[in-house]
Amino acid sequence: MNLYVHFPFCRRKCTYCALHSRAGSSAEARAKHVEQVAAETKKIAETLSTVYFGGGSPALCDLSPLLDTLRPLLAEDCEFTVELHPLDVRQDLLEVLKAGGVNRISMGVQSLDDATLARMGRGYTFDEAERAFALVRRYFDNAGIDLIIGYPGDSTKTDEAKRRLSRLAGWGLKHCSAYSLILEESSILAKRKSELDALPDDDTVLDEIRDMAKFLASIELKRYEISNYSVPGFECRHNMAVWRGEDYIGLGEGAHGRIGLSRTVSGKVTETMTAEEDATERRIFRLRTIEGLDAAGHPRWMKTLDRFYDEGFVLKQGSIYRLTERGTEVCDSLLAELV
Repeated sequence: MNLYVHFPFCRRKCTYCALHSRAGSSAEARAKHVEQVAAETKKIAETLSTVYFGGGSPALCDLSPLLDTLRPLLAEDCEFTVELHPLDVRQDLLEVLKAGGVNRISMGVQSLDDATLARMGRGYTFDEAERAFALVRRYFDNAGIDLIIGYPGDSTKTDEAKRRLSRLAGWGLKHCSAYSLILEESSILAKRKSELDALPDDDTVLDEIRDMAKFLASIELKRYEISNYSVPGFECRHNMAVWRGEDYIGLGEGAHGRIGLSRTVSGKVTETMTAEEDATERRIFRLRTIEGLDAAGHPRWMKTLDRFYDEGFVLKQGSIYRLTERGTEVCDSLLAELV
């Protein structure tokens, strides 16, 4: 079984974020959240193959009680990921996480440019993020970062950006998630006209993504999903489980889960799928990954996928279809046609 735990707590709301989060919560509220999640984990009867603590900023909470509760449930080779904000990285915290069974860290850097980080509301500089990640690597070999591509005013093409990328090459990354900015109406950014006027167009963003993909390939991080790159063998097993359609438990305020035909939010069933809907959802998102989509038994898909093949969006090997580089740029549109 796979487990996702959501921690909605943040120091402040980042300008691009429209996710479920709470800024400025009290220590009591954070402790109560951990207590509630720990109580729910005691009901889990299966061994956990992957665990993922996401947010928000999980480390704003005292995670020790939850780590203690989870420890007996972890499979011997369990992948246990915790997302960290650079400002949370401290030696004592890393020691607690490692002792608690955590073996993978994802640090949210988001940009390599100090001015962009300030506009995002991240609260640190590139130098500070670099020092934080160096400390993470002292404790965790399996560590990576998140980046956002296409934020107004940010670019991979300036001389300073190239110098920062050269430094990033020495960080020892095992993984990188590089997401294109999605402008959400409820975000702070959507209300800032001066920054909206500086939003890059789609072609510019695609060009920036290509640049980042080439850079990551140069340091041995290969694309294994639309927005995710890793050193071979360091793919995120938890996320791959989700893309492959495996069940996962979602605990914590705002957490999504999938168990059988049921879809849950915050642990409560919000939707029950038909068997056909469930089978479609579990299989179709494999197209996002390097493994590709096996369309055997789905003649409706094969007809559409063959057209995608003729148009250069996918490669075909028997009944398995994999995205070309061009296909990765329009994957959401392709999936929409299949659904």
